[in-house]
Amino acid sequence: MRPAGYNVAPDRERCVLVGLCTDSDRLTEQEMEYSLAELAQLADTAGVEVAGTMRQKKQALDPRFLIGKGKVAELRDLIVRSGANVVIFDRELSGAQVRNLEHELDAKIIDRTQLILDIFAQRARTREGIIQVELAQLNYLLPRLSGHGKNLSRLGGGIGTRGPGETKLETDRRHIRSRIVELGKQLEDVARHRRLLREQRKRSGVTQVALVGYTNAGKSTLLNRLTEAHAFAENRLFATLDPLTRTMKLPSGNQTVLTDTVGFIQNLPHALIAAFRATLEEVCEADLLLHVVDASAQNVARQIATVEEVLAEIGAAGKERLLIFNKADLGGPAGLAAPQDTSGHIRISAFSDDDIARLKTLLDQKLAGAAHAFAIPAERGDLIALLHRMGNVLTQTVDGEQMIIKAHIPAHEFARNGYLLAPYRVAEPKTWEE
Repeated sequence: MRPAGYNVAPDRERCVLVGLCTDSDRLTEQEMEYSLAELAQLADTAGVEVAGTMRQKKQALDPRFLIGKGKVAELRDLIVRSGANVVIFDRELSGAQVRNLEHELDAKIIDRTQLILDIFAQRARTREGIIQVELAQLNYLLPRLSGHGKNLSRLGGGIGTRGPGETKLETDRRHIRSRIVELGKQLEDVARHRRLLREQRKRSGVTQVALVGYTNAGKSTLLNRLTEAHAFAENRLFATLDPLTRTMKLPSGNQTVLTDTVGFIQNLPHALIAAFRATLEEVCEADLLLHVVDASAQNVARQIATVEEVLAEIGAAGKERLLIFNKADLGGPAGLAAPQDTSGHIRISAFSDDDIARLKTLLDQKLAGAAHAFAIPAERGDLIALLHRMGNVLTQTVDGEQMIIKAHIPAHEFARNGYLLAPYRVAEPKTWEE
């Protein structure tokens, strides 16, 4: 407990970070350090000062306190010495563990999941974002409502007592479940509206491209540079929460729509993925994904793997994508060692005009698609029209009762309707006129 007369300024929050590695985690010392460094960034984003850090390697987690009983005593001393009033664990805690730790430490106990949810609560600006965040928070808090009084209030508060609020969280479970159902219906309306917009874009033949990647990889900056938009961009985690769609003009004169999406992070709360499913559908429905990677990060491979895991979870694993190693001007392992540009990846700095021009040229080529040749019966006007809708027809000649057509067809279009044209696909004829 704190000594008598010890006071912490009410408008200032200082935290101690706690990391735990068990035998089943199979984490290296370096990976644990990366995770704690990221937790420190999350705390800074939430507006909390990091006053200290504690680590423990343990055979298995303690069911009462997560960390060992001896470490709890060490943590209590560290809290007193550092003047901290918040403890943030780099893992998800059960409601019982939170109550036990609060009783022993007399401090606000936050886990990684609640910290991320709290940051989202700070960042949400649109009606859609606010609904999604509240739904995620309530789904996280519902199984933790068995406490009383102080414990329950602290669970509801998060950093700075933001979030759904103590009043809602101190109602009964039936009220919470009712609110979850209500928010789910509101989100379904949002999803329906988004589907209508996507269908309109598809009917008009507009190609849809989505930016995805680890948080703070530079997606919003890239959106601004590619589309001349003025989206909010900041060198902090989760600077972008609400999706933003803008038109991008390519060197060929063609246009596509580019959507910036929320960044991913390791151990992204499942409640958050579920709540943001309406937004993440933009990723699933995109014709091409631009996977933006922070090439200056020390754990590039882990960040790429995390994004791929989330894409698989939301059903976008098979989407065509372009890997963009951004921030290459800052060095780092990927910035220095990434292979030369190919059709599958490119190394850039979003602040370089030349690099942006190279990226747009590559996008133009990918969206134009590969060249295909078809010999279609002249009476099949429906297939000829389909071919014109699917891609860019380069040449069209008559050969007896057939139309010989060569066209560039984007991979996503060929995957969608190519089976209708497959029986008429031919090798390039000798009489081909380029």
